[in-house]
Amino acid sequence: MTEQHSQPSFEAQFARLEEIVALLDRGTLPLEQLLELYEEAMQLIAWCRQYLEKAELRIIEIRGSSPPAEESPGPETG
Repeated sequence: MTEQHSQPSFEAQFARLEEIVALLDRGTLPLEQLLELYEEAMQLIAWCRQYLEKAELRIIEIRGSSPPAEESPGPETG
């Protein structure tokens, strides 16, 4: 098994964040629960942000290691 199976996916973390936002938007929860959800949401935001930063760096690395695409001439005019 790989380490990826031990960590939740970006999609799962983001879905949980959306769920928390929906709960917070209702405004019907007790204050203590709101605070707990807010704290969890902030942790999820930090996790997602870090994940996206790593993904961006990986994309930059991939683009930097591949040869530039040849530009094809556009349609001739005239």
